[in-house]
Amino acid sequence: MSASILVGTCSWTDRTLIDSGRFYPPRVRTPEERLRFYAENFPIVEVDSTYYGLPSDRNAALWVERTPPDFTFDLKAFALFTQHPAAVRSLPKEVREARPAAAREKANVYYRDLPPEMQDDIWQRFASALLPLDSAGKLGVVLFQFPPWFLPGAESKEYILEVKEQRLPQYTVAVEFRNNLWLSERNRERTLRFLSDHRLPFVCVDEPQGFRSSVPPVVEATAADALVRFHGRNADAWERKGITAAERFAYLYPEEELQEWVDPIHRLAEKAERVHVLMNNCHQDWAVRNARQMGQLLGAARPSGATPHPELL
Repeated sequence: MSASILVGTCSWTDRTLIDSGRFYPPRVRTPEERLRFYAENFPIVEVDSTYYGLPSDRNAALWVERTPPDFTFDLKAFALFTQHPAAVRSLPKEVREARPAAAREKANVYYRDLPPEMQDDIWQRFASALLPLDSAGKLGVVLFQFPPWFLPGAESKEYILEVKEQRLPQYTVAVEFRNNLWLSERNRERTLRFLSDHRLPFVCVDEPQGFRSSVPPVVEATAADALVRFHGRNADAWERKGITAAERFAYLYPEEELQEWVDPIHRLAEKAERVHVLMNNCHQDWAVRNARQMGQLLGAARPSGATPHPELL
């Protein structure tokens, strides 16, 4: 294997993880202490808060300070950029106040609802906030998780290229689909070729099957970075409305299901330079527990000086 395999979770601040008391020791109480402790145990984390609101360069600088030199942050793209609705309150004050009158009564806003100059402003704010991580060599990928209504076609591909070439040209943009048409028998080859031709990392997934939003567990590396995200297999909650993310992804993988991915991840490592393996079953300590197991199964490197909580051993 030529690639480095980095195993971690999709959050270090999840409330159910903190409340469980099964990862952070009692002495670890502040946000700074939690990130430092997490980074002692895992080499990578995905930041999900950037999906719900724009990041700030101040927070990014603090993340740099609080983690080892070789630590990696993957960041989820802001909801608006992935064609999801975003809460109006998540927008910068200047943008909220400058919205067209017809849109001011809405609680949520879509990207298409904003005039071009506002779109440009939000993109610039997002890109600027990532600079501290990028300058420190700690920025992995910016993850674009597109919704089920983002369908394969010329318009969608044009938007992906706009993101990569015009909006975030200095960063690595990774793509995760939530509509199985992208990887249907008819479209799979052309989808993967499109990503490969433009050096866009494809995000492999493990998730419940049988839904329109279910993407099959296709294993392919289309760029220097390869990603595998584990969403759990909680089919009953996968498309249920009105539940929290912790409820949707509440699934503890038994070891035999993690073992199914060992050979596929090693195959990715033969094609890519870096493989990001991220557990998104963020319910209580289940993600960190499964990340620890997966790291052991893969023989992935652990951070030096790791001090796992006894519950994880």
